[in-house]
Amino acid sequence: MSSEAVPARRTVKRTAKRVAAETDLGRTRRGRRVDRLLTERFPDARCELDFTNPLELLVATVLSAQTTDVRVNQVTPTLFAKYRTAADYAGADRAELESIIQPTGFFRAKTESLIKLGDKLVSDFGGEVPRRLEQLVTLPGVGRKTANVVLGNAFGIPGITVDTHVGRLSRRLAFTTSDDPVVVEQDLAAIFPRKDWTMLSHRLIFLGRRICFARKPACGACPVADLCPAYGTGETDPVKAAKLVKEPAPGEDVTGGSPPAAGPGGRA
Repeated sequence: MSSEAVPARRTVKRTAKRVAAETDLGRTRRGRRVDRLLTERFPDARCELDFTNPLELLVATVLSAQTTDVRVNQVTPTLFAKYRTAADYAGADRAELESIIQPTGFFRAKTESLIKLGDKLVSDFGGEVPRRLEQLVTLPGVGRKTANVVLGNAFGIPGITVDTHVGRLSRRLAFTTSDDPVVVEQDLAAIFPRKDWTMLSHRLIFLGRRICFARKPACGACPVADLCPAYGTGETDPVKAAKLVKEPAPGEDVTGGSPPAAGPGGRA
């Protein structure tokens, strides 16, 4: 047994006991302390997809399923130069569109989604990306996660983006016990002020991509270790943990979600 294993386990038990007895108010206070510490640690937290307008962000987010933001950003300059409007996607040549987005993976299904997405935007919304969640989720390939990305980052309308990182960290931090993204979103919304929802999502994603990994989190380098009941899940030695940190590699890991289906069923 390593020298750090015992104190780590004791810390986990102590924190877990405190969290188990936590009131709703206590959870809210702890959650907001977590967010303040993450704000200090990740002052540059942001959406890591490149875009200049709502349509570009919507398309980039659809493409980001089961690939990295880096890979999407490599493809979108060519894509956005050729397809500038919803009508351009609706009338796209399938083979040509597939060839451009092929590096993002699942390119046939994504091509189908983008063509249908463009058609729906033209037929139902005058070619414009809608500003309401209930309208966004009617679009092919768009679910709550994608809708909240667009609302928060293109329109400045607060939204909580529950991707694999946000879901995993929310459970590790005991903000939720659910695997259901909708329930996770509701649980986070009950803890954090609405005005902070979009940036909270970015900060949790930054933490998940850089420190709190799924398989071996760098617990010893985590800015919220003292507030986390899952501390000790990964490496607790500060020196060893620091070597695990991925910085500043934006979009280095898979963003999560299911492979897109060919049509409205593949919602992110």
